[in-house]
Amino acid sequence: MKRRGAEEREKEAKKQMLLEELGEGCLPYLTPKDEGFYELWKRKYSKLILRRAEKIPKDVHEGVQEAFLTLRKFGCFFQDLVRIKGKDFFTPVSRILIGNPGCTYKYLNTRLFTVPWPMESYEINYSHPEISKACKALVKLNDYMYRETTRVLQEQKLAETKETEDCTATDRPQDYAPSITVMGSTLQDQSPPRVLKNDGSDLKERSPYNLTLLNYMDPQQMPFLKQEPYFGMGKMAVSWHHDENLVERSTVAVYSYCCGDCTTNAAEKETSNGRDPSVWHVGLKVAWDIETPGLAIPLHQGDCYFMLDDLNMTHQHCVLAGQYPRFSSTHRVAESSRGTLRYILGQCNAALQNLYTDADLMSPSLKSLDAVVITQAEETHNEVEFEWLRQFWFQGKRYRKCTDWWHKQMDTLEEFWRKMEFVVLFPTCRMSTGR
Repeated sequence: MKRRGAEEREKEAKKQMLLEELGEGCLPYLTPKDEGFYELWKRKYSKLILRRAEKIPKDVHEGVQEAFLTLRKFGCFFQDLVRIKGKDFFTPVSRILIGNPGCTYKYLNTRLFTVPWPMESYEINYSHPEISKACKALVKLNDYMYRETTRVLQEQKLAETKETEDCTATDRPQDYAPSITVMGSTLQDQSPPRVLKNDGSDLKERSPYNLTLLNYMDPQQMPFLKQEPYFGMGKMAVSWHHDENLVERSTVAVYSYCCGDCTTNAAEKETSNGRDPSVWHVGLKVAWDIETPGLAIPLHQGDCYFMLDDLNMTHQHCVLAGQYPRFSSTHRVAESSRGTLRYILGQCNAALQNLYTDADLMSPSLKSLDAVVITQAEETHNEVEFEWLRQFWFQGKRYRKCTDWWHKQMDTLEEFWRKMEFVVLFPTCRMSTGR
């Protein structure tokens, strides 16, 4: 907690310093209509890859878009209560986490629990067949996103190899031209192909996405959205941030679906003052940098984008609100060393190894009163209570909208917690009675 507090204070100090340097002015940013947009993307934002909707299989579109509408129909999206700078806020965006059974994802001090999507060897009872169908569609989208991510990374690695070979052949560095097809002023395909620096990891060993955080927001129902503070990009649905608690250098893949008339040519509608405020955009900037212009990339219905490698570490992104309601599915490789049901059950079992039960005894006893053993049990006891039970129950009955799967697991954790109460309290009682 102390480290998190220090990090938040450091971020706030950087933000205030940046705003002071700006004064009353704004930093420049580019949209597809601006000269130099594609060159800037190539040089500074090359690890953001865009896939236009027409490049994605029709059956994937149909399944996931139906899933979005189904989950909203059954009331499965909720605003999260999060803590920012010591204050509690409800997010303007409503969310639901879906993913591998037993996974959780923590952001802004709030732990979300996955509605489990279908997986072999897991029995999951959904509250309605339509919700089961929606979760299956999201598994299909997740598989597509992972295949596409692997393909993109392979293409980037090949491009890097070619660049190295070309430089060796000519004995001088050469720049790649963007592989973007432009018709009029509309961005047609994915991105500039500026290559990744290989981090040494084998593409085959990259972990699949283990969950997706689904988002929904209707800007018409949120009249008090914050204005973007640095570039003057307009209203934000999600402020500037790095995504938290992910496996280092893992890709984040996002599918975007706007419910309204998003078929207009966003680039043609851009005004001389910047982006078209009726169209949803993803905004990008180099973290804490006032020299590099930002980017605002329009998102059409069914577009996908991929934030590769260390982009999430070196850059920040925001979501700029459009006119119509929008869903998104953000696929992640969540850091799960301490965030899975398997992990916390393992901690409970380890703590309860010190509990000795015998049918001949009137009550259980402890095998050891060693301070290290007792301290470890206390830490696990607190972790179960504050990181799992309280986090789950303060969110109310939201998870029953989809399935009762987590409620059964919470029953097990509560039973472990009660047993650990004895492990933690017994030494204190023994000392107070002089025994």
